[in-house]
Amino acid sequence: MTDFSMPSEFVPPWGIDYLPAAGAPGGNRYKVAWGGRGSSKSWTFARIAIARMAHKPMRFLCARELQISIKDSVHHLLASQIEALNAGFYFEVGDSFIRTKAPGGEFLFRGLRHNASEIKSMEAIKICWVEEAQAVSEDSWKWLLPTIREDNSEVWVTFNPEMTTDPTYLRFVHDPAEGAIVRHVNYWDNPWFPDSLELERLTDKRRLTNEDYECIWEGKPKRAVTGAIYAGEVEAMYQANRVRDVPADPSLPVHAVWDMGWADSMAIIMVQRVASEVRVVDYLEDSHQTLDWYVRELKAKPYNWGIDYLPHDAFHKDYKTGKSAAEIMESLNRKIEATPEVSVEDGIRHARMLFPMAFMDRDRCTRLLQCLGRYRRRMHARTSEPMAPEHDEFSHVADAWRYLGLVVDQLPSSMGGAQRIKRRGSGMAV
Repeated sequence: MTDFSMPSEFVPPWGIDYLPAAGAPGGNRYKVAWGGRGSSKSWTFARIAIARMAHKPMRFLCARELQISIKDSVHHLLASQIEALNAGFYFEVGDSFIRTKAPGGEFLFRGLRHNASEIKSMEAIKICWVEEAQAVSEDSWKWLLPTIREDNSEVWVTFNPEMTTDPTYLRFVHDPAEGAIVRHVNYWDNPWFPDSLELERLTDKRRLTNEDYECIWEGKPKRAVTGAIYAGEVEAMYQANRVRDVPADPSLPVHAVWDMGWADSMAIIMVQRVASEVRVVDYLEDSHQTLDWYVRELKAKPYNWGIDYLPHDAFHKDYKTGKSAAEIMESLNRKIEATPEVSVEDGIRHARMLFPMAFMDRDRCTRLLQCLGRYRRRMHARTSEPMAPEHDEFSHVADAWRYLGLVVDQLPSSMGGAQRIKRRGSGMAV
């Protein structure tokens, strides 16, 4: 079969670094392009994928976090680019498949969230391209990356970032692997940026907030999503440099504030009180784990443990065991107290007052920050009026923060006993 060659001008200048053939000596495993709308990230990677497959057929996985049908994948994008590049001689394109006419080449299209077992069992995946990767969870990355294990295999990642705390942004932009090719690209890097998108961009620049515009068009991630309940408070923490390295003081007790869950997440915030400050030093979250598992995880941490604050439902007896969660934890030698039972709205008001006192560890509490920045209300379908907070993967973590706001004035310090905190200041005491 005649070798396929793609002129470099078929990709924008920033895409040339991604062109070397798979398996070349010193090749880069991770190839990442992130940024705003209209930068030609997906279009460029699709063309490079076609060139690579035509040059050397391979098993090529195209993935995203959720894919309900083939229409959600990059199948149509690849098919259209095969036509645009006059590469049909090399490929057989069907409604749900694309494969090379030479043996051994196939594009596979899968969603990560519901196909973990199937993808883990796939053999000989040479390249995995994760599109719309801003939505990929940390759990998905943890199992996917070891699955792409062929010699000289590659992982391609394209995404429009949404939040600074999203797992994809943290993993591939904030702290990328050594040798990774990482490019921040925007509409001005696209030599074929169309007039129709330019009109849309100018309209958004006029109508949107500066923060929303920069996120959408310039790829600048936010610290909280638009409409988040605590958006202003989270931003204020960053502005005041209260998201930082917050080591636990070994001479002071660490208290644990829990939101209970089984199928939903169990969220545990670990906190110390120092004078007028609340130092959030650590965070633990999981699901489908027993209480003794969580207690073992806590005991393994190098902290001087104080009190575990549990919500009111932890004191209800389980009809299967005849014991409450609180009783089980007491049997595991934990010191237990109940958080006050108040309405969600009252709890949110207390949580808002907690933010100005709080210092949060930026590494150990990344997930906590992400959830606080994504906690928002449901909107009425007809009137668009805000309603009660959403019940989703972020709400349980926000519930634990709300419980912390209810007990913050009671947290014992090294001086013993509960002392009411004077809410002031923004500099961490040393």
